[in-house]
Formats: sequence, C-alpha cells, structure tokens
Amino acid sequence: MFKKILIANRGEIALRVICACKELGIRTVAIYSEADRNSLHVRFADEAICIGPPQLSQSYLNIPSVISAAEIANVDAIHPGYGLLAENANFAEVAETCNIKFIGPPPEVTRLMGEKEKARAAMKRAGVPILPGSDGILASDGEAMEWAKQVGFPVIIKASAGGGGRGMRIVRSEEELPALFKAASSEAAAAFGNGDLYMEKYVERPRHIEFQVLADQYGNVASLGERECSIQRRHQKLLEESPSTQVSPDLREQIGQVLCKTLSDVGYVNAGTIEFLMDEDRKLYFIEMNTRIQVEHPVTEMVTDVDLVKSQILLAAGERLESVLHGPILRTLLRLAVPNVFAMLAAAAVGIGETLYVGLLGKTALAAMALVFPFVI
Repeated sequence: MFKKILIANRGEIALRVICACKELGIRTVAIYSEADRNSLHVRFADEAICIGPPQLSQSYLNIPSVISAAEIANVDAIHPGYGLLAENANFAEVAETCNIKFIGPPPEVTRLMGEKEKARAAMKRAGVPILPGSDGILASDGEAMEWAKQVGFPVIIKASAGGGGRGMRIVRSEEELPALFKAASSEAAAAFGNGDLYMEKYVERPRHIEFQVLADQYGNVASLGERECSIQRRHQKLLEESPSTQVSPDLREQIGQVLCKTLSDVGYVNAGTIEFLMDEDRKLYFIEMNTRIQVEHPVTEMVTDVDLVKSQILLAAGERLESVLHGPILRTLLRLAVPNVFAMLAAAAVGIGETLYVGLLGKTALAAMALVFPFVI
C-alpha cells in the first residue's frame, strides 16, 4: 500500500481524496497556487506545497511544477482528481518515468480514449453500438458535407479532443454546414489547442446514460451500473439519477458485459465512465469515455455502497478487483425502489462563482429541491 499520495488538484475533489486516504492510513500532500493558500484542501492535508501563481498554466497545469512537488515530498503516487491534468497522458507518462504511480489508466489507454474518433473506432471493432458518422477526423467542410449527405441530416459536429459542449455544433441543412464547421473548429482550437472535428448522426430528444466501471491490473473489469444525466443546460449536467428508469435489467447486463470485455481487451485500469446516448427506441450508442473519476461519482457510491475513490487507490496499489468490491453488489443494490439523485447546480445557472453539489435521496428531497431551485426541476 502507498505511504504518501500527492493530490494534483484543488477544491472538492482534493478534499474527497484526502478523506479516502485518511481512511486508508495514507499521508497526503496538497499542492496549491498562491491564490489557494487558505483553501480547505491545504489545511486538511498532512503536507502542502505551493507550486506557483494563481494562473492555472503556471500552477496546477504546470507538469514540471507538480512533478517537482511530488519528488520533494517523496510521494509514492499521484491522484489527479478530475479536470486539470486528470486525462493528460503526458502527465501520467512523466509520473511513471519518475517512479511515481499515477492513479488512473495507463497513458496509452488515456490517449486512445481521449481522441474521440479513435475511441469510437475501438468500440465499433469491439461490437459496442455507435452512432453512424465519419470514419475519423474530417479534413475539411467539403468532406463533412459528403459525410452529412451519407449519414443524413441532422448531424452533429464534435471536437475530437473536447468535451463540455465546446467545439460542438448541430447542423440541420447543407446551407448551415460550412459556417458551423468553421465555428466549431475555431472554438475547439481555442479551448483545447486542437481544432480537429468528427461527425455523428444527431439524435433528437436523446437521453444521456453513462456506465461506471472499475478495472484492476490483471484484466478484471466490473460494471457498477448506470447513471442518467439527461437533464442538462448548455451541455452541462444538472441532475444525475441512478439507476435509470429507462434501462432494463437485460440491457444493463448486456451493455455491462460488452464494456467489461472491451476494456479488458484494451488494457484499461482503474475507474472510468463510458457515456452513451439513448434514442426514442431505447437503443444505446457509445459517444465517449472519461478516463478518470467524475464529479458525479457519489451517485454510484450511494447506490452500490462502493467507495470509488478508495477503490481507485487500492486498484492502483495492485489490489485485485474481487478484494475491492466484496461480492455481487449490483444484483442486489441496483434494484433499489427509490433511485439516488445528485444535483449539480452549475455556476452559469445560479450566478455564483462555484459549482454546488448536492447529494439527494428520495422523492421528498426532490420536492424540497423544487421549492428552492425551481429552475432546475
């Protein structure tokens, strides 16, 4: 087991990792920018190291500074949290080169799943259903037009390296495509440093379903069921619910088995989330994979009673999946009569500087939430 872990993040997720480490008897090292000197994660960690000025590029996103802090503190491992460097394969590679365990998947798997058109191709080869769309990156708006005619309007153009709705445009006609293609590419380049785009068939009134998985270093993968996050604003999730009322036990079992085999074949390790769109016929189509813990992970924790952050640490330390999960969790707990709901009140919606997270259980809590936050419900 690790003796000391550096948390390459800040805020809520840094505190979440600190709590998990304390329960496991592991010392923690916080990193912080000059602006975060008095933050809670700095106060609660066993050690804290300042890594630079407030600008993210000079602190939390500065790989040499983060690695230097890890070496100064003589840590065994780095937990990246979510956001920032969590899905940066180069960061994971540098950490491993410095003999510091990266708590996440191998760098090559992060790269594969991070480039969405490559992830689509890998899932297609494995038999996971995907939406009709382009084979790889679109070289120009002319090629995009050819694919759009083949797939059929409406289509959606997406950033290959992106997420969160940026670099994404819905195209409903041939006339709209050139301008929207250019706008999406420019936005993607500005947001992610990569303007590459790919295309999928656009699903009207879709549901957004995501499956949580855990995998050990020995090829064993478990699906912990799904969360539904169809209630969104500007492509940002507002409510998460588990289990989804639209996913039947048979479909859950079918998708779970396919995902476990696929991820085992590609060598996936640690926690991850596979996202799907569900059409009006209740068919699921793969859209992307997040190779990290997610903001909404408490939903799955409350439903399955599995501590996902502790599981991440144990799996990275070499524990086998069966010793982490302790039995057939899903078959019993995913039949709960009252689903768990997790509200994410986005800053854009409530007009404040931080995103709020509220774990809720049951209809009474939802009713209370409707009174306080009617714009969400």
